[in-house]
Amino acid sequence: MGTIKPLGIQLFECVRGGPLSFRSSQALVLVLTFLSYASYHATRKTTSIVKSVLDPKTANLGMLHWPSQQYLQDLQGAANNTALTSGWAPFNGDGGTALLGEIDLAFLGVYAIGMFFAGHLGDRVDLRILLTIGMVGTGLFTAAFGAGYWLNIHSFYYFLAVQMIAGLFQSTGWPSVVAVVGNWFGKSKRGLIMGIWNAHTSVGNISGSLIAAAMLKFGWSWSFAVPGAMIALVGLAVFLFLPVDPEVIEIEDDRHVRDYEKNDTDVPLLEGRSDSRDEAVGFIQAWRIPGVAPFALCLFFCKLVAYTFLYWLPFYLSHTEIGGEYLSDSAAGVLSTLFDVGGVVGGILAGHISDRLDARALTAASFTFSAIPALFFYRIYGSISLTWNAALMLLTGVLVNGPYALITTAVSADLGTHSSLNGNSRALATVTAIIDGTGSIGAAVGPLLTGYISARSWSGVFTMLMVSALIAGLLLSRLVVAEISAKMEARRRTEPASDLPVSSLEEP
Repeated sequence: MGTIKPLGIQLFECVRGGPLSFRSSQALVLVLTFLSYASYHATRKTTSIVKSVLDPKTANLGMLHWPSQQYLQDLQGAANNTALTSGWAPFNGDGGTALLGEIDLAFLGVYAIGMFFAGHLGDRVDLRILLTIGMVGTGLFTAAFGAGYWLNIHSFYYFLAVQMIAGLFQSTGWPSVVAVVGNWFGKSKRGLIMGIWNAHTSVGNISGSLIAAAMLKFGWSWSFAVPGAMIALVGLAVFLFLPVDPEVIEIEDDRHVRDYEKNDTDVPLLEGRSDSRDEAVGFIQAWRIPGVAPFALCLFFCKLVAYTFLYWLPFYLSHTEIGGEYLSDSAAGVLSTLFDVGGVVGGILAGHISDRLDARALTAASFTFSAIPALFFYRIYGSISLTWNAALMLLTGVLVNGPYALITTAVSADLGTHSSLNGNSRALATVTAIIDGTGSIGAAVGPLLTGYISARSWSGVFTMLMVSALIAGLLLSRLVVAEISAKMEARRRTEPASDLPVSSLEEP
């Protein structure tokens, strides 16, 4: 895998008169990958905000049956009211909600399939180039969806094709950024570092929601065009400045390797790597790494829950009575960002706890099981008032996104450097793609089912989410038992040694 030093770094070093330090390079990697994936999620979030504008009908939605005129009267005086009330063909017809669900399925289905190929490709080509192409392509086709408004396009197949191509470009993002970060950071405190870093998902969702909601008054097309332009600009910055590993900028990686060796502990499931390098790992070989299959299947159900909220929460909020009133599309979009705020907290908390306990599976399972009552209470009591809705939404975001963030970051990086690989460092992108690609299939299924189930009852949707969270936790039960057993065994081994004199514990 041949790589060259990014042009921007070459220019900076020429002006500075010296190379970047190891720590400066790590900081640069964190910032650029953070902005990169935040921009991916910002473009992904716009669809959920615009969904209520494309299909403004309210009859037969949710558990309550109430006339659409009442909802439309609440929107009087809102900007762009004509567009809000009339919708956009073909999504404003009788089957509009189902069509929107099919659009989500097409996007996420192609995204999931593309993820497997992108991960395989990412371990064999320059990750910086792959990431740049993905970001620029995503920007172009995100804007192309909004161009349907300017060009007065009403063909369902146009929007379907655009979303499918956008999903293909989006699939390059996650395997690339996780592999780059994994190349620069050792296992010590990886859960905390990646938990903080993974806030890019929620930051992207929040910024995407706010930008899309703010652009609605100019026409829903701008809700796609602005995030599309933003991700293309960030892609240019990635091309100019992102160093994919220490070797690219000619930093000796002795310190990097020692960091791994110093911090690798005796973990029963997820172990560190040695300092040797080999050829890229094959797809089947990556699936056989201990822990990959159960975590990948667990993520299937975790992302089913998380992405149902990502794509349908604003729609749910605008079509559900909260405190006796119905929210406008813009207000629902803004309120939905609290779920992502909770996601930031959940990701950091899960990462920190898993580092302290040295138990990834136990932490992830605890969060998923705790999410079940949170989902139940949000559905039952979220309609009491905005305050109750916001508080329960925040809590649900913490518990739903915590394991999702942990598995897609620290767990993927751990498994991509597992001891069974005998030190092969070129498995990160492939393992990441397998885990997140499997999860993305669940991400496609959840929004699709929601499009159909919500037309009958939102309570049915929440039942689906609670069952999914239960299955996600159960899939990790074997790994949880193994972690607990290993810790109990390690404690039994250390207890007799603690009674010996200190001098007898020292190496000769």
